[in-house]
Amino acid sequence: MSNQDSETIHTAVRDHYRREAENFSSECCGSKAPCDCSSSKNYAVGDLQGLPEGLADVSLGCGNPVSAIDMRAGDTVMDLGSGGGLDCFLSAKKVGPTGMVIGVDMTPEMIAKAQANALKVGASNVEFRPGQIESIPVADGEVDVVISNCVINLSPDKPAVFREMFRALKKGGRVAVSDIVTSGPMSPIVAKSLESWAGCVAGALDMEEYRNGLIAAGFQDVAVTPTDGTPLASLAKRLPGLPFSALITAKKP
Repeated sequence: MSNQDSETIHTAVRDHYRREAENFSSECCGSKAPCDCSSSKNYAVGDLQGLPEGLADVSLGCGNPVSAIDMRAGDTVMDLGSGGGLDCFLSAKKVGPTGMVIGVDMTPEMIAKAQANALKVGASNVEFRPGQIESIPVADGEVDVVISNCVINLSPDKPAVFREMFRALKKGGRVAVSDIVTSGPMSPIVAKSLESWAGCVAGALDMEEYRNGLIAAGFQDVAVTPTDGTPLASLAKRLPGLPFSALITAKKP
């Protein structure tokens, strides 16, 4: 993909999520995509207590990566595509006052919304940094955990994202990503649509390509699990080539 094509996608995605930040939509990832996201049902009621009303919906995620990974007191956590900050605030509770959470987002309006939410909840161990996930604004080996929620599929250069995740993690660092993947090749018509890309569909990788991309970046123990618990074998028969929500986990050696 050329630099011009990549920038076209970045612009479309940025404009889409700027509109979402300004005009909340409760649709999945801000689209009519066939995925189970953009809803508080991905989170336990107790987890959302004390957070701004509607924050779980404006997060526009497709799962709950925070609940799927071991976060320890004192850990530094990085959230790629942090949006309104929901997963950052949930992570902050887990790592405690000695830990740190860094949210990264390329949409200025989302950064502003997240910072305002941080003031509302008094999250002093959370900071939000503007940046693209293909070039993450953190030092080498700065973080213990990388999370992301329905964002990596939006990138036009996913191998770069995987390499940056690996670079940012300390040795032994962990990854938990909720994302949209497919079980087989996607329709070329869908894959070429900028609207579908911004809505978290057209950019989705085949699950094996996603797994292999993480392995190529250096990760090990890579696993892809459908969010709804459907066995991969039956899902591939039922939804060949269609996008679905999955949890992807991995470790840095």
